[in-house]
Amino acid sequence: MQYLYCFANTSLVIRLLTYLSKRVAINLDAVTVIYLVDRWVVRIKLKDSLLPDQDLDFRAFLNENGCSYRPSVPISRALDGLDASMSITEVMNRCQVVVVSHGALQPADIEDFRATFVRGLGYCPPSLV
Repeated sequence: MQYLYCFANTSLVIRLLTYLSKRVAINLDAVTVIYLVDRWVVRIKLKDSLLPDQDLDFRAFLNENGCSYRPSVPISRALDGLDASMSITEVMNRCQVVVVSHGALQPADIEDFRATFVRGLGYCPPSLV
């Protein structure tokens, strides 16, 4: 089972990753975080399906913080490449998307990406707040 959502800024992505780290019932397979300049795309893959009540609660949390996302062709290709065990660098080069994190929960990767990006730009765009 998987969930694919987009989020407006970094703070919301970190809120999601924190939420996931505290949920024992959610048996994560992989979390993929992609940055698209104006938003973040996060795919949460689970090893097992959630119970109906857990699924409703999780979807409610996701919908409060982001919105369901239908992937574009490059994002679909990137996700397929990651599923096929391609390296993050190879996926980014082939698909021209920025994969910030893939696999286990990595909130520090998100923070590091934001800090590096903001330092390089000299200002903080709304999607990196």
